[in-house]
Amino acid sequence: MSLTPPTKDKEPVFGPLVLVANNGCDASDYPTNVTGSIAFIRRGICSFGIKSENAGKAGAIAAVVYNNVQGSLAGTLGQPSEYHVATFGISDTDAELYIKKLQAGSAVDSSAYIDAIVENIGTTNIIAQTNAGDPDNCVMLGGHSDSVSAGPGINDDGSGTLTLLEIATQLTKYTVNNRVRFAWWAGEEEGLLGSDYYVSQLSAEENSKIRLFMDYDMLASPNYAYQVYNATDAVNPAGSEELRDLYTDYYEAYGQNYTFIPFDGRSDYDGFIKNGIPGGGIATGAEGIKTEEEAEMFGGTAGDWFDPCYHQPCDTVDNLNLEAWEFNAKLVAHSVATYALSFEGFPKRSVVNQDADLERSSYHGPQLVV
Repeated sequence: MSLTPPTKDKEPVFGPLVLVANNGCDASDYPTNVTGSIAFIRRGICSFGIKSENAGKAGAIAAVVYNNVQGSLAGTLGQPSEYHVATFGISDTDAELYIKKLQAGSAVDSSAYIDAIVENIGTTNIIAQTNAGDPDNCVMLGGHSDSVSAGPGINDDGSGTLTLLEIATQLTKYTVNNRVRFAWWAGEEEGLLGSDYYVSQLSAEENSKIRLFMDYDMLASPNYAYQVYNATDAVNPAGSEELRDLYTDYYEAYGQNYTFIPFDGRSDYDGFIKNGIPGGGIATGAEGIKTEEEAEMFGGTAGDWFDPCYHQPCDTVDNLNLEAWEFNAKLVAHSVATYALSFEGFPKRSVVNQDADLERSSYHGPQLVV
């Protein structure tokens, strides 16, 4: 798991594997013999961070979370806690044999080891906005300026941040009726840290001035599809669906295909929509597999990732589809121009939710949290 602490003294630890009751979300789920043992916990209900914290409070020397659906399991513990223990994820298939043994009363001797460093360090968001325009009607857009440690992140998210920089530069040649605010977020890959912090610091008054937030993350995937977050007003702040339709109308106007993708918390829009601010965005795909139908719609290779270099060292300047990037950059410019001129017909801001449930989604950033 990302953001897991190391095993004690950064050395292997040894102990019996102990099956935790239910989903490990309550202290009562942990039997007394978890102390000095490795806790074996089912995924579900609460975050991985809470499971690890509960295991640590119960005296476990490590924790293993097994998937409750088919497939392997990786995620993040999120905000570090002094009670977190070294935590790992395994698939449902790998867990099955051990669950049967433990339920039958058999002992399972286990060991765990990970060398890791988890610490808090300072980092910086960069925010820039126009001098002109109505400050009570703010158009906001952003991309993240960090990459994973494994690679340079030129598509993820250099493509988004450079698009914002170019549009901000060109916008100086024009007048705007509404204030336009650009954000280059820090710490997205570690769990949307920069954008979450920014939204958390807004007063109710400043929150209400942001009419919408547009997220631009990965706009030039080499095996691209034109993807639009399926942000509906039924489950998101009013106005999210109108923004979604602006994107689809643009693709249709230029004879381009598009697909809808889940609006599930995987990028920096998450803190905004959880605090009452309409949101949305576009992307071109990450580690998802392109289908045969999508290959017919957009070209490229079915069966491959949209970005075969996602979170890898090869995410360099050679990992960009320039045609897709240029088209999407023009769409980003269109979205800015549209709302910088007018919010006519766009829903008024209403509820400001400053007690947002941060565990609403399975994702909070690029990794699973639940």
